[in-house]
Amino acid sequence: MSIELYLIAFVWLAGTWVRVYRQARFFQIEEYMNLRYLRWYFSSRERWLPMRPAAAWAAGIVLSFVMTEAPGNFMFTLIGIISAVIAIWPPDEGEIKKAFKATARAKRLLAAAFAVATFSIALCLFLFGHLPIPDMGEIRFGGTATIGLILFLSTPFILVGGNLLMQPVEAFFRQRFIQRAKGVLSEINPVVIGITGSYGKTSTKHYLAHVLNGRYKVYPTPKSYNTLMGVCIAINNDLANDRSVEYFICEMGAYIPGEIERIADLTKPTISIVVEVGPQHLERFGTLENVARAKYEIIKTLPPDGVGIFNWDNTYVREMYERAYPKTRIAVSRMVDSTTVEASGPRFVASEVQETLAGLRFKVTDTQSGEQEFFETPLLGEHNVTNILLVTAAAVHEGMKLREVAYRVRGLTPAESRLVRETTPQGITIINDAYSANPAGVISSLKVLSLHQRGRRLLITPGMVELGALQETENQKLGEIAAQYATDIILVGSKQTEPIRRGLEKAGFVAERVMVVDSLGEAISWYQSNLKSGDTVLFLNDLPDTYHR
Repeated sequence: MSIELYLIAFVWLAGTWVRVYRQARFFQIEEYMNLRYLRWYFSSRERWLPMRPAAAWAAGIVLSFVMTEAPGNFMFTLIGIISAVIAIWPPDEGEIKKAFKATARAKRLLAAAFAVATFSIALCLFLFGHLPIPDMGEIRFGGTATIGLILFLSTPFILVGGNLLMQPVEAFFRQRFIQRAKGVLSEINPVVIGITGSYGKTSTKHYLAHVLNGRYKVYPTPKSYNTLMGVCIAINNDLANDRSVEYFICEMGAYIPGEIERIADLTKPTISIVVEVGPQHLERFGTLENVARAKYEIIKTLPPDGVGIFNWDNTYVREMYERAYPKTRIAVSRMVDSTTVEASGPRFVASEVQETLAGLRFKVTDTQSGEQEFFETPLLGEHNVTNILLVTAAAVHEGMKLREVAYRVRGLTPAESRLVRETTPQGITIINDAYSANPAGVISSLKVLSLHQRGRRLLITPGMVELGALQETENQKLGEIAAQYATDIILVGSKQTEPIRRGLEKAGFVAERVMVVDSLGEAISWYQSNLKSGDTVLFLNDLPDTYHR
């Protein structure tokens, strides 16, 4: 192998390194899960076989045979380098919502992946150099370029290979991190309250922390830290520095069976709250029954003298309540009649629910004691009534009076990107419900939009995802429902919003009032140019970058 061919191979290797780095962002978004990342990667031909690299490689091969008369190796080298540079030149990534985070784990992954790429091309070149083939420049060049292209297109496997190589290392760091978190919890020994649900868990955690802070020192896991490692980070980085914490509220999420159980084994909650069971992340679990089993892990890991708090209005959660474990169980409801509740039914019941632009107002009845209080909160969204009832059950059980809870509820604020309302200097009302969307929550969000009657009501949404077999049906329903509440609609992304368009057509929504754009940035530019004071915009869901690439 000549130095010229090694130079061409290095250009391809450099391009592969760049591509590995850029793909690492999506690998990180998919939480370093090999199969999930590969499923996403190979779901689009543009990803696994981009046209420009293949075309540049083919053009280089053709030119190398056409220019065989050229003296020396200079022309082969020039053709090889130019075609390789054209092939590997990174395309514009467009709008980036979640940038790559150069965490310690990510750096280890990149180092391993770069090593895999380098070793792979070195091995291929060595074997190619020892093959019994004619010593012709165009053949040598063509073989080197082909090796480079194959390496370049193998980026996902290089990342997965690097991830597999680092598994023992990551397992070591993970175990050490978990043991450290266990030590911190053992020293502080706070009352641990676990919260899970297909949706609503972050908001419920946020509200419960605010209410309990009226009497106790409380620390909730930040933002949406709800994985085992996320919880460990919260404990080791924050909780370890404040030994005065009396209550630790731990949000627990699950992408696979057993994940909640592992978090519960670490934190050992004595109070657990189940908010909802629904089709969120259904594509990962397959059936709602599997989702329910995963969420029930937070209850079955409670000690016998622990406390389970359940949303009676959700069929799957009610079934958990009826399993009669643990002995102390509290159910809440905003749908049953408080005057006809049986002794074995929900304890805290909401009635006379009113929603205005000022917020929510409803009456809470403790069916066990007969005590009643009117709750008022600036929160929007009727689903928040259930969240507040769950908070009430936990707070009252821990010694707070119903009246005290009602007072604290007045100061609640929405969790980040969950029905957060603000008005721009131009007088346009923005309702930010972009964190996620689910079949139950979208109705509440659209009702909030409909409360604004002064001007146009614009809905901007990419629809709902990760709903498995129900995704198309639920998105069509979203279109049918949205037609009742919005005056204008912008759909972000043509492919995943097709069911929404069908729903809008079925509901007879005016086609001229529907726009389809490729990015959220385009939608924002449109409303900034076309809406005026008195108009309202609802941002319903915002998909990660993996749904736009």
